[in-house]
Amino acid sequence: MRRLTPFLFCTLALGPLAAQGGPGEVLLKGVENRIDGLQWKLDAVRKATDDQLWFQRLSDIALVDKVTYTGPPNPKGQETYGIRNERHPLKIQQYVFVPRKAEPGRKLPLIVLPHGGVHGDFGTYHVHIVREMVERGYIVVAPEYRGSTGYGKDLYEAIDYGGLEVDDVVAGRDWAVEHLPVDPKRCAMVGWSHGGLIALMAVFDHPGKFAACYAGVPVSDLLARVGYAGEEYRDDAVVRTMFGGKTPSEDVDLVRRRSPVWNVQKLHTPLLVHTTTNDRDVNVVEVEELITALKAAAKPFEYRIYQDAPGGHSFNRIDTALAQDSRKEIYAFLERHLR
Repeated sequence: MRRLTPFLFCTLALGPLAAQGGPGEVLLKGVENRIDGLQWKLDAVRKATDDQLWFQRLSDIALVDKVTYTGPPNPKGQETYGIRNERHPLKIQQYVFVPRKAEPGRKLPLIVLPHGGVHGDFGTYHVHIVREMVERGYIVVAPEYRGSTGYGKDLYEAIDYGGLEVDDVVAGRDWAVEHLPVDPKRCAMVGWSHGGLIALMAVFDHPGKFAACYAGVPVSDLLARVGYAGEEYRDDAVVRTMFGGKTPSEDVDLVRRRSPVWNVQKLHTPLLVHTTTNDRDVNVVEVEELITALKAAAKPFEYRIYQDAPGGHSFNRIDTALAQDSRKEIYAFLERHLR
């Protein structure tokens, strides 16, 4: 999710004043700060509206909740009152959906569903997918990991692309196992796009915690992605916020450690991968790289490359007949490994 640029707006509106220096510069800075503050507040209002929609649209079949747990500290955080930031685990919020028809005392399988997008969030476009999962008897949790939008500036700027955000999501799984009627041996990761990257890295690094993984159109090689992707990857200042203050060219090893294609040797979890040839977000070439690397590592896994599937990057998250058939394949895969 791209944010507005208050500085550009203010420069256009107040340029003549700002050029004079002195009071004009102070005025420009003040207006810029007010616009920025308003945007954070609007993000929070939008997220609160989403929360209400979740309750309204799924409460017929699920006990819907939103909880707060902690992930690793934010290494970018400021020291406050002489207290160093590493003493403060970062607070993460997580949606929780428990089937109403669950039998008391019975342990259920769990799906951890991280959202996609750089600075994205778990929006209500997931409603039909969560409904399908809950109706099949799964508990679903959706962590709003660091970098997510709708929770203020501090969480937004704590983004750690392919790094600590993965730890946040795994911590969400651990919270669910501790607090919900979850069978710890029947937990799965399911994610699309950037959520697919997180799903893959989670099962690579924590194979004992997951019995299955689905990765749809997953971001697979960050070195390749920075090379071909859109404008947000062209701005060094923006990319530095994603990767702990560095660009991929300054720390290639860091980016490789966070790229699924360079970690396939760690796969020990049943895996299904989907992609399509007309994806204009995560190019099919990137996922083909992942598939080739998995084959070269002699890892058992399943995959399907769709040919020009309607919907492109979102092809099996929409409401077409093809999308529904594709999701049935996902559920059949999960059924085999979690039941």
